Amino acid sequence: MPVPESAEETSGALSPREQGVLALERRGWASAGAKERAMREELGLAPVRYYQLLNALLDDPRALAHDPVTVNRLRRVRDARREER
Repeated sequence: MPVPESAEETSGALSPREQGVLALERRGWASAGAKERAMREELGLAPVRYYQLLNALLDDPRALAHDPVTVNRLRRVRDARREER
């Protein structure tokens, strides 16, 4: 089990960064480039790190409680991609 990075993780609340990742996923994007630019500018994350955090959030019950619509949608997309492989 990973060690909590902040007090928010031990209290059951998502960190501001985690909330930011979910908020970014709720938005619609005209292009992949615009989304990557937002990852870097708004969250200060490289795309690879962003997607690592996002995948971890999809398995986190705190994220599901915070934004069930987005998390469930992204889980369905992830599961469909896994089935294609």
